[in-house]
Amino acid sequence: MALPVSADATPAAPVRSVSARHFVRLKLRVMGNNFRGQGWRIALFVGGALLGLWFAASGFFLFAAPGLTGDGRYAVLIAAAGGGLLVLGWLFLPLVFFGVDETLDPARFALLPLPRRTLVTGLFVAALISVPVLAVLIASLGLVLTAWSLGGWSAGLVGVVGVLVGLLLCVAASRAVTSAFATMLRSRRVRDLAAVLLAVTAALLGPLQVFGLAALREADWTRLTGVATVIGWTPLGAPWTVGIDVAQGRVWAAPVKLLITVVALGALLAWWSRSLESAMVGAASAGKAPVRRGVTGGAVAQLFPRIATWAGRDRFGALVAREARYWWRDARRRANLITIAVVGIFVPVLINVTGGDFAVEDGAGFTAAASDSSPVVVTISMVLVGVLAAVTLANQFGFDGSAYAANVVAGVPGRVELRARMTAFSLYVLPMLGFVAVVLSFLLSRPEWIGLTIGGLVATYGAGLAVNSLISVLGAYSLPETSNPFAMNSGAGLAKGLLTLLAMLVSVVVAVPMVVAAALLGDAWLWLALPVGAAYGLGAALLGAYLAGDVLDRRQPELLATVTPRR
Repeated sequence: MALPVSADATPAAPVRSVSARHFVRLKLRVMGNNFRGQGWRIALFVGGALLGLWFAASGFFLFAAPGLTGDGRYAVLIAAAGGGLLVLGWLFLPLVFFGVDETLDPARFALLPLPRRTLVTGLFVAALISVPVLAVLIASLGLVLTAWSLGGWSAGLVGVVGVLVGLLLCVAASRAVTSAFATMLRSRRVRDLAAVLLAVTAALLGPLQVFGLAALREADWTRLTGVATVIGWTPLGAPWTVGIDVAQGRVWAAPVKLLITVVALGALLAWWSRSLESAMVGAASAGKAPVRRGVTGGAVAQLFPRIATWAGRDRFGALVAREARYWWRDARRRANLITIAVVGIFVPVLINVTGGDFAVEDGAGFTAAASDSSPVVVTISMVLVGVLAAVTLANQFGFDGSAYAANVVAGVPGRVELRARMTAFSLYVLPMLGFVAVVLSFLLSRPEWIGLTIGGLVATYGAGLAVNSLISVLGAYSLPETSNPFAMNSGAGLAKGLLTLLAMLVSVVVAVPMVVAAALLGDAWLWLALPVGAAYGLGAALLGAYLAGDVLDRRQPELLATVTPRR
């Protein structure tokens, strides 16, 4: 609604039209504000940028290999396969691992009178200002070098055009998919399904990598070149192969492939434009809350989920109940639980079962012989599973965001806070770890190793809880307040990756005594692993809560300011 203006008032200055440069300036300013006074954040950003540049340099030399060697036989294969993996990586990896940069959250523009085309253009250009985009650009310039070496300056120039269009395709695909997910995830059932699918996808990346490497060792490269040629005529590989086509004499293919890419880019932007408007509206109503039958004890008792009905009606019990409910209902937390379940089964099976001997019986097909896995190898695999299970808590306060202010105002002691969070998380994780230990023992045909596997898991998990509790207090970072559960603030993806790596390394070091005991004590460790591991894990977790709790008491205001999203 326009404000009334008196007759003698000075006419208001005309409103300038908004362009893409305003979005770029806004993003840079928001990024600068996020780093202001946060030295650790700057250090993490610089470290992540250097890591991204290292990957970019590796990709550059991989793409440039045909040009540097002067052998163009596999140039199309490298360009189509590598470029296709880049596009698929932009589609799925940000969702599964580091989230999507939401420095400029589209929901913030919902009440502004901006045309949809202006908003899409501005957000799209702003999304190009990031370290991953720079890393992909540097890596894909290796294709330009290959085209230039094999076909001269004309092929190189066409390769530059293809690389730039391909980079735009990657960013557009990522934004369109995440915007569509944000729209669909208003439904509770769709959120549950998406969390399951994405967590399973994340967990299966390891098995796919193992099977992929095994397949490459026996691959028919001539046949793969034919497959790459087909991929080169799809949007996945078209922009990356145009320079190679010109270098190898197929000049007519370049404009056709560029047209395919431009059409795909336009379709993605149109899809993003259609889904962006509804994604900006916000979460829809979840409907009438279900009535819980059979619950007695009044309104307070109904606040305790079934998994935490045993908790006392005191401050500790209330914190356990709240955290247990959040771990089940929050899409981001629930996806982490699913990842723990899938990865917890895959890692020990990969290390122990697939390392066994296999035999082929006449007329009986393929059968697996008993594995030659040892207690030391089993303990090492349990260490990895326990570390991966506990590392989820490395940013446990980031899930709360500004809601953590309630705990600060209430003056919750740090030790009580951390013990309650550990307990609630363990209500879901410990049963999964027990299931993994039992299944692995029977897969190895060693049921007597159940105590060994459970002891190793509990010890490592408890040590990981201690380490990650301290890291969550000292290295927390904010998550954006948005309906998109995969969104991350600028720089938070780098912080998450580096903090996760640090937490895993320290947790492994703390869990080393379990591996040493398995190596030195022999068969006696089969009987001692369970009680010693349980005592070690419980003692480490309580000690971690004690030490980190004191740090939390001193840092509550700073922690709240850190995990509160910047507007």
